[in-house]
Amino acid sequence: MSTNASGSPVLSLLIPIYNVQRYLRECLDSALAQTLKDIEIICINDGSTDNSPAIIREYMERDGRVKMIDKANSGYGDSMNHGLEMARGKYVGILESDDFMAPDALEKLVSAADSNNADFAKANFDFYWSKPEERRSLHEMFKAKDCGKPVHPSDTTQFFKQKPSIWSAVYRRDFLERNGITFLPTPGASFQDTSFAFKVIACADKAVYLHDAVLSYRQDNENSSVNSSAKVFCVNTEYAEIERWIREDYARDHASVDVARMLKFNQLIKYDSYMWNYVRLAPKFYKEFLVQMAKEFQAALDAGEFSLDDLKPWKRANLAAILKDPEGWVDEHPSFATDGALGRAKYYASVGGPGVVAAFLIESLRG
Repeated sequence: MSTNASGSPVLSLLIPIYNVQRYLRECLDSALAQTLKDIEIICINDGSTDNSPAIIREYMERDGRVKMIDKANSGYGDSMNHGLEMARGKYVGILESDDFMAPDALEKLVSAADSNNADFAKANFDFYWSKPEERRSLHEMFKAKDCGKPVHPSDTTQFFKQKPSIWSAVYRRDFLERNGITFLPTPGASFQDTSFAFKVIACADKAVYLHDAVLSYRQDNENSSVNSSAKVFCVNTEYAEIERWIREDYARDHASVDVARMLKFNQLIKYDSYMWNYVRLAPKFYKEFLVQMAKEFQAALDAGEFSLDDLKPWKRANLAAILKDPEGWVDEHPSFATDGALGRAKYYASVGGPGVVAAFLIESLRG
């Protein structure tokens, strides 16, 4: 197994923590049980008001690899940036405080990154439920045919379109620092993995993907809808940051053709993210979100960053309908967020005809 000649740990594992006493011990136990022993475990306590800080101190007394950053509440992004500043490992890993890792997760990821000289290594994971009975479901982001070999991940939109899942990966710390990749320090804890994940994929010269599930991603603690007005436009803020970064930072070291390609990718990925966000919103926010969505996409179309023809047929038909009248779209399709595949197929038939429906159903069956 890899060792770090500098005397620093092979990996720094960052665990952002806020009021998660119910799950924290299971999370920390999985960190301590890693077969990769040469790690530091940096717990970033974001102003928790429950028993989380005491639990962290308990583990610090048990194992010298556990460290704590104790700070006032400032949100996920700022917490993660504090962790990155403190990290001393060759690699950086992330573990959410309500999830837990397989014992060999970090060893597999670091070994894959080392052997492929990759900027990052990333793996599949399991959706995990502890009740009513314990069960897991593999979230297969990466098919076996794409795994175990180095790739240049920004060649297509394939890897950009995957769930960010920044915690099922390890990253070379010098790669993150060289490219200035940090988190947007906006308040709260919504979507702040979005711009981080995009920058990682866009900047990496080489990545490697693993088919193994390395982590259990807890679903019991999910908040299925957005009921706070402060969180409605969090996803917009992340995509605005991606666009700023492409134009200002990425453009410094890349040709104009690459900048144009990234701007187009940003719009194509943004469509999926915005529609995913839409179905999670409380209905009272539907119209204001779609009005803002239409404004952003119309501006990108006017600027020539992408065209509707770049989208798959059903997405093209849907976005065209939203652009035409976003508020009217909500009135005409009040149950879009709760419709299943059949309901969506009926909708796509109304805006695009049978060819659009066929394309949508084929894609749905592919899963």
